[in-house]
Amino acid sequence: MQSTSQSIPSHVAIIMDGNGRWATQRGQPRAIGHVAGARAVAPITEAAARHGVQSLTLYAFSTDNWRRPSAETTTLMRLFGSYLSAETARCVATGTKLRVIGRRDRLPWPLVDRIREAEAATAAGTGLSLRIAIDYSSRDAIVRAASGEEVSPTRESFAARLGALDHAGVVPDVDLLIRTGGERRLSDFLLWECAYAELYFTPLLWPDFGPDDLTTALSDFADRERRFGALPQRAVG
Repeated sequence: MQSTSQSIPSHVAIIMDGNGRWATQRGQPRAIGHVAGARAVAPITEAAARHGVQSLTLYAFSTDNWRRPSAETTTLMRLFGSYLSAETARCVATGTKLRVIGRRDRLPWPLVDRIREAEAATAAGTGLSLRIAIDYSSRDAIVRAASGEEVSPTRESFAARLGALDHAGVVPDVDLLIRTGGERRLSDFLLWECAYAELYFTPLLWPDFGPDDLTTALSDFADRERRFGALPQRAVG
């Protein structure tokens, strides 16, 4: 079922959780789960564009994920590079503008080069804005933005600086945050941008989350009344 234009969130963010558990449940190494998770990205990206979502931000690797075993983080870095190489042409063909947010100084140089190539190749895209968060910490991003801000910033000027420092550009606040894997927390993801986001948690592990599940989340969003601190419509007048 396609969402109506009035019910479509402009910006959807997804915490893609559960790859390792997905593999463990099947008696496979965690790396297999990450491969399956990478394959799940394209169908969700395409479905989001079909629904009319303007911006999609995917949480791929947090700053705290560096605490994982080095073998796993090395595998993830290689997987990110392979994904960017494989998906850049598709993004160009569909008009998707791809950006990577987060720190780059700790990423392997081959991955940084692929990020730059992917961003340059898709920069002219006028369709979906796809952002992938790698080595990302929202609290760190806020600290960086605050350290160079004017004495009395406005919300708008601070948000612009926050985006500029984090390779994010100007994007709208998150309307809908989806987290797979059954956990119910934000995990240091887009804290500023999620100030009034509607939260949707699902027990589905990320590799099992498909386009129909995205439609269900969007339908749930459409049924909510967003007030942004104001009174409900029925209480006005």
